[in-house]
Amino acid sequence: MKIRVLIVDDSVFYQHRLKALLETDPGIEVIGVAADGQEALKKTRLLKPDVVTMDIEMPVMDGITALKKIMQETPTPVLMISSATTRGAKATFDAMDAGAVDFLTKDFHKIVEDQERAGREICRKVISVANSSAGKRSGITHREITGHDQTILKRTKFSNYSVLAIGASTGGPVAVQQVLKNLPENFPLPILVIQHMPGTFTPMFSERLNQNCKITVKQAENGDVLQPGQAYIAPGGQQTTVKRQGNVAVLEITVGDPTLQYRPSVDVTYQSLADIFPGKVLALILTGMGSDGCEGARRLKQSGSAVWAQDEATSVVYGMPMAVAKAGLADQILSLDQISDVLARGL
Repeated sequence: MKIRVLIVDDSVFYQHRLKALLETDPGIEVIGVAADGQEALKKTRLLKPDVVTMDIEMPVMDGITALKKIMQETPTPVLMISSATTRGAKATFDAMDAGAVDFLTKDFHKIVEDQERAGREICRKVISVANSSAGKRSGITHREITGHDQTILKRTKFSNYSVLAIGASTGGPVAVQQVLKNLPENFPLPILVIQHMPGTFTPMFSERLNQNCKITVKQAENGDVLQPGQAYIAPGGQQTTVKRQGNVAVLEITVGDPTLQYRPSVDVTYQSLADIFPGKVLALILTGMGSDGCEGARRLKQSGSAVWAQDEATSVVYGMPMAVAKAGLADQILSLDQISDVLARGL
């Protein structure tokens, strides 16, 4: 059964290009287009698409207003299409807070000059959004914290760890915010966040989190010394690793291997942490598409560190945590609320 998509954009050129790119995948069908948010509302009610791709800046009714109304009237998975600007980034995070599943930056150059790559990216995003929390289930069931699990959690102490590492992708901006927002100002560990996100968006993501959290949050910079109670957001388009410099651990930001699919990559960061902090990392694998983080989690486990995976029931896309769970690498499989609560009250 094909994924039925409604395209919402005021640019006729972009409508046509997006339709052509999406229909390179035989499993996707574009069932309609709309030129503004008001028309999008009508067509969403009428056509009942599986996914709506929603531009943000449009006449008559903007994309965020339309998104909020769609969520109220006919809840449908929405992929936001955003400009790669500071203003576009802010609007995109507002859209994520309002219920959008994921976003894609609008890059006219890429869809003209590199159609094959652009097509793969947009199709992958649409399939991911279609298979988000209301979609397919994988068979790994939600596991409540039982009495046995409670005992394990009570025995775990922050003093056992040197760093908290968080990996996420689709659905991650909201999940990461929930986890960090609940942490107390005196949280005793440095926090390293690897969220799949373009480089034009991570500065705004960091700033937004810093405004909403008790702890300090900043975009990671080359040479940053890891400090307790501070969260470092891996910059998009680059790789973030940790190295020893004397008696301290510092961040190293590099271009990395250009052939890797993800920049930043959870695997790359986790593998460096396994080398620098053997047995001393508490790693979280949150919602996200694909399996990035699985091999890094394996290295962490081999070094004696702990790995927690978000459960299926609260993951927007149960890909990354599922890969870790299926590989038998998760010490705990917890809901997002459970993860947030345990970290907030102290281990």
